[in-house]
Amino acid sequence: MGIASGEVVRIVLMNLEHDGGPEDEPGVLPARWRQAYEEVLKPLRPDWLGMTELTYSQTRPEATVGEKAAAERRWRAAQQALGMRGFRAKMGQGRNPVGLLVRESAFTIGTQYHHPKTFRTPPANVVLRLPDVPEVSIITAVFHSSFCSPAGREAEEYELTALVDKVKMQHGARPGLSRAACWLFGDTNEYPVPTGEPRPEIDWDSPDITDLVHRCHRAVKQPDGTWKSCTFLDEMMHDCGMHDPARFAARRLGQPEALSATAGYARIGQGGESRIDRGYMDAWTVQAVQEVTVVDMAGISDHHVIVVDLARRKLIEALRRTFAPLEPWELVA
Repeated sequence: MGIASGEVVRIVLMNLEHDGGPEDEPGVLPARWRQAYEEVLKPLRPDWLGMTELTYSQTRPEATVGEKAAAERRWRAAQQALGMRGFRAKMGQGRNPVGLLVRESAFTIGTQYHHPKTFRTPPANVVLRLPDVPEVSIITAVFHSSFCSPAGREAEEYELTALVDKVKMQHGARPGLSRAACWLFGDTNEYPVPTGEPRPEIDWDSPDITDLVHRCHRAVKQPDGTWKSCTFLDEMMHDCGMHDPARFAARRLGQPEALSATAGYARIGQGGESRIDRGYMDAWTVQAVQEVTVVDMAGISDHHVIVVDLARRKLIEALRRTFAPLEPWELVA
């Protein structure tokens, strides 16, 4: 993976644990935040960046004047460090809001939409357009699914399908055809369907599972009393015709390392490493993927970074729909 060039559109997802922590003192950003932005993100030069724990970069209306000032300082510093324009979602019940940043030289930026209901942590949702194909909207969102409620996540996941619904599944650029692309990236707090995954499905009934509350958050008790991992989002996205770019890289491009674990390595008694940080792309634009890389963040965060590189020329063709879409579930094997 090299530096992104004009021939590549780079999508990056980072879950920086609790935004790197609070300020060391007013106006002094913490070391982990500086490491993440200066040593990891800036060299990557993303065109689209999803951040899933902006703990100290966004505030509630009842926050103190000092807390609000600190959040504005940090969010301004993030945009300045990367040379990108930022969009924060509003706070929900959760304390780790999300946001996304866009490189204005790569995209034409449209409307930001807010989703204050249903979501424990509302997603950041911004519509973009590639200047080469200005007639096609790219519905983009970063999300952080509820950590504590399988039932709550299902409700959130159904709401995400409202964004997928903007993708019209016809093939061909007929006059007047309404069509859009869709990119959803986030911390799913769930697992991929185990078929074809390099790690075995977690055995939640193992004595090694000592965090029983976490098991209630991540698995569902079956009628026979055993526990099974939550995979609802992965199943739903594939039912809707969306696809995981990491699976595309592994299955079609011979990049098995794209399926590397992104989380779970920093916690004991919770089932081990997992691939809970994932992306989903529509059946055309996922075919523009040329490389997916998982960047090790040990010592900086409890989640690794995902980098998805799209071939710009192929992305243009995908948005124009000059080739057929992938079939639902085609990459799950």
